Amino acid sequence: MPNGAQSLIRGLVDAGVDVCFANPGTSEMHFVAALDDVPEMRPVLCLFEGVATGAADGYARMAERPACTLLHLGPGLANGLANLHNARRAHTPIVNLVGDHALGHKPLDAPLESDIDALAGSVSGWVRRTRDVGELAADAAEAVAAAAEGRIATLIVPADISWTDGGKAAPTGLGAPSGTIPCDIEAVTAALTSGEPAALLLGADATRGRGLEDAARIARATGARLLCETFPARLERGAGVPEVERLSYLGDAVAAQLAGLRHLVLVGASSPVSFFAYPGKPGDLVPEGCQVHALAPSPEQAARVLPMFARHVTRQAGPETATDAAPEAAPRRPARPTGALTAESAADAIGALLPEGAIVVDESNTSGLWLPGATAGAPRHDWLTLTGGAIGQGMPLATGAAVACPRRPVLCLESDGSAMYTMQALWTQARENLNVTTVVFDNRSYAILNLELQQVGAAAAGERARDLLDLSRPELDFVALAGGMGVPAAKATTAEEFTAQLERALADPGPYLIDCVVPPMV
Repeated sequence: MPNGAQSLIRGLVDAGVDVCFANPGTSEMHFVAALDDVPEMRPVLCLFEGVATGAADGYARMAERPACTLLHLGPGLANGLANLHNARRAHTPIVNLVGDHALGHKPLDAPLESDIDALAGSVSGWVRRTRDVGELAADAAEAVAAAAEGRIATLIVPADISWTDGGKAAPTGLGAPSGTIPCDIEAVTAALTSGEPAALLLGADATRGRGLEDAARIARATGARLLCETFPARLERGAGVPEVERLSYLGDAVAAQLAGLRHLVLVGASSPVSFFAYPGKPGDLVPEGCQVHALAPSPEQAARVLPMFARHVTRQAGPETATDAAPEAAPRRPARPTGALTAESAADAIGALLPEGAIVVDESNTSGLWLPGATAGAPRHDWLTLTGGAIGQGMPLATGAAVACPRRPVLCLESDGSAMYTMQALWTQARENLNVTTVVFDNRSYAILNLELQQVGAAAAGERARDLLDLSRPELDFVALAGGMGVPAAKATTAEEFTAQLERALADPGPYLIDCVVPPMV
């Protein structure tokens, strides 16, 4: 009879989870040992829990099914919380496996004892603690079913439950999706066909594949604009894909984008608000006089609602109302840049060279201002973004995406300050020989915080305040840091150098890092 750890892994595999991003400790050693008994489960070692949780996020965004993490007690889970926060905001399906002290050991208040349930609850939509080895496989299957609904599911496994014999197979038939989707179709149709300025705001799975195509049909039938969230979890874009305008990060810019709208239809997205509160500025960014309509009742149902609604609204509107709204992006590329290396010229190089089918992971922050325009007409690709705003997501997300899609090139666009949060991801990329090219925009500054210093009205801050946002004393050596983790790297200081290095890195499989030295934007 299998022990608990064996039945747990078998339950996960049978439910469709066969990749585990792991940073285990003593309480998880029976899980580690059981990996040899269930070879279908692929373990991927990460040197930091934030890499494991971010990689699970990237994997699930691209594979469209959950990965699991293996974390050690409360402190291990706590180390992974920032990227679990991002994953929660992306509605990414993840199963967290968190080891705990044996049931009899918990009352002793050992040094690593903590409130794992409370930590898990801050980011999870489903939390369970298994207390019977016979229930472990079933609990694992239920965790996978909960995650498949676009939630983070955390299963806490005491050490003695893992080592005890008596594991059972999981029951089948868990997690069947509901066939009914409540939606006030007529009210939304009336809004979009009213003749008043209207827009669809897309989020969740409405920003890719069939969801985008159906949204474009609706836009063409009604004249509505197509918008998407500032930080979509996964946006399909490029030549031949319907063009979608992303909301700006800055509240003033969003106000300009939405000015004049009378109807805003949410499709898997939340009503727009500013990221932070600013003196004298509104937090709710919906314009006065604009009515907000929710087409999909929950983010994970957005793409399921759109085909039905597209058929309905096109019948109601009639062919005579068709417009040129939501055109497909035309093929176009910038010329290869020459001269000074800036954030703008680097964006042109990326747009000139981005290969078809690429997965772009974007945590470039202020240096990424020109990227959307430079890559809009590149061959079709996916764009993954910093959904929850917790920095340190880019390199782990790229790692997971590369595990999920080994035949597709992954381009990670990373800012220098964020890079230092989870740079251990490079070691996993080298260990697994993942096809990830990382570009670090090296402006030697927390430039986004310099921008925020202005936004909150503290622009007159003195030398000591500005020094707290400076990364040049001492300068970070990203080439040496990458090399120390087994990833070849080079520094680019001119547009020609950067273009040549990027072309070479994209052509060769395996990990590579480019230290792209640019002047600060702010």
